[in-house]
Amino acid sequence: MLSSMTNRAPAQRAAVRTRGPQRAALRVCAVATTAKKDAAAAPAKGLITPEAAKEVYYDMVLGREFEEMCAQMYYRGKMFGFVHLYSGQEAVSSGVIKLLRPDDHVCSTYRDHVHALSKGVPAREIMAELFGKSTGCCRGQGGSMHIFSAKHGVLGGYAFIGEGIPIGVGAAFKSAYRRNVLGDESSDSVTVSFFGDGTCNVGQFYESLNMAALYKLPHIFVVENNKWAIGMSHGRATNPTLGDEDPYIYKKGPAFGMPGVHVDGMDVLKVREVAQEAIARARRGDGPTLIEAETYRFRGHSLADPDELRSKEEKAKYAARDPIPQLKDYMLANGLATEADIKEIHDKVMAEVEDSVKFADESPKPDKGQLLENVFADPRGFGIAPDGRYRYELPGFTTGTAQVS
Repeated sequence: MLSSMTNRAPAQRAAVRTRGPQRAALRVCAVATTAKKDAAAAPAKGLITPEAAKEVYYDMVLGREFEEMCAQMYYRGKMFGFVHLYSGQEAVSSGVIKLLRPDDHVCSTYRDHVHALSKGVPAREIMAELFGKSTGCCRGQGGSMHIFSAKHGVLGGYAFIGEGIPIGVGAAFKSAYRRNVLGDESSDSVTVSFFGDGTCNVGQFYESLNMAALYKLPHIFVVENNKWAIGMSHGRATNPTLGDEDPYIYKKGPAFGMPGVHVDGMDVLKVREVAQEAIARARRGDGPTLIEAETYRFRGHSLADPDELRSKEEKAKYAARDPIPQLKDYMLANGLATEADIKEIHDKVMAEVEDSVKFADESPKPDKGQLLENVFADPRGFGIAPDGRYRYELPGFTTGTAQVS
């Protein structure tokens, strides 16, 4: 059944074997020195249109202000459990997701609010979900770490690291299967899975790399390397790649036969440039790409984290490279926006964020009847009677006098 998806694989593997030492050609996009130079270079003029620049800037500011509002609401007791904020990493989400189509999919992590915003889930629905209200995108049952919206192609946030990657690969498999096996030429949707540097040491990551490459799936792996896996620094958790002083995750891509790209995750234009190529590659059927975006979170691992393990010098280094002022300066310097445009964007963002809080605060809590929904085939969990009706529909059920076998 899957043979038609891999009918060219033997020939491709044979070609690779015959090249011998020349196999390094697969790593054209994965040379550390080149990637480092590209990361330091200034973005080329004409890289983005005024309309696209304003859209991306709006999305980044919305992500930042939404997360900062979440911090306020959490400390006021409006949210419960663990809340992981994305502040500082907006260039990755906006740089990749704003290039996707509505029928493309995104898989996230427990740090998922901004990915959902970038994919088009209304701020109202996300904030209401964080408040645990019935108007949330998961009707208040998902909370901060499990944002999901089938309508917008958000396949969920996942509390355990690595869980979302196989889900993303599965969505990409569906797209490829429909096109390559069922003959649906219109099936060219792409899936992007986001995850952190700590996830790159778990088995699901490697299994997914292998399967995506084996079947040439339209999947993009985006590693948001913020240098810390909770309280474990990247260098202490991951061994350096061969010949390097530091570990480079993107170099794992060529080992599975896919391009690996290192990009400055604090510069949205560079992220966008890399993402455009990866998305186009996936959509035309050339397979997956592994992108390592070097970024930084401006807060602790979660709002319960006092953030005492990272040095003040390290935090200051990345704070000086905040991606939002960088894009603002670029837009003003290149005539993509005026100061009035920037102010208008900020005003609209604040209005949207404040509206989301008002909406969430005024929304009703879920009904207790939701507790057993999506758990049993019977929506209330009491089983099905011999006549095919749900037991709770039997006469006398609510008074305890129903005849139960």
